[in-house]
Amino acid sequence: MDELVVRTEVYADPEAVYEFLLDFQGYAHYSEYLREVRTLAGDGGPGTRYALTFAWWKLTYTAHSRVTDVEPPERIDWEITKDIDAGGCWRVTPREGADGEESGESDEPTCEVALEVEFDPGSASPDALDLPRLVSFDWVLKKAIPLIRGEAERVIERAVRDLEGSTRDVDLEVYVDSDRI
Repeated sequence: MDELVVRTEVYADPEAVYEFLLDFQGYAHYSEYLREVRTLAGDGGPGTRYALTFAWWKLTYTAHSRVTDVEPPERIDWEITKDIDAGGCWRVTPREGADGEESGESDEPTCEVALEVEFDPGSASPDALDLPRLVSFDWVLKKAIPLIRGEAERVIERAVRDLEGSTRDVDLEVYVDSDRI
C-alpha cells in the first residue's frame, strides 16, 4: 500500500474542527478536482455512504466511499468501496502546553489535523473509466497519481483558512511512502 500523510497545526477548537471535517459535502469547496459530493445514505456516522465526483483532463469519475468509524472529536475513518483499494482517516489531536493550557500563537485552542491516505494503485480497475481512444489506463494512472500530493496539500490549506477565518502561510508536514507521488 502507498501512503500519504499531510498534517498541520490549526488554531481552532478541536470539536469545531471535527464537525467541519465530518461535513464531507463541503470538501468540494477545497479541491480543484472534486466537483460534487452526494450523500447516498447515512448521517455522517459509521456506514454513511458518499458519491464523490471528480473531473480531471477529459475524464469524470465518481468514487464511492463509506465512513467506517468515528471517534468524536478525534478521528473519522473512511474507505473507497469500488474500483480501488483505498482508505484513510482524518485525525484531530488537541495540543496542550507543559502547564496544561492549550498552546498556539494566540489564546485560541490549537490542534493538529492530519489527512492520512493509503491506496494500492495496482488495484485500480481499468473498467472504471470511459477513456478516449488511444489513451491507456496506465497513462492515466501515471499522470493522475502524482496529483494526489498537491491536491491533499491544497485541501488542507484551504480548509485551515476557513476554520481560522483568515489566510496565513500554512506549515505542512508531508509524509509520503510511495515512489509514485
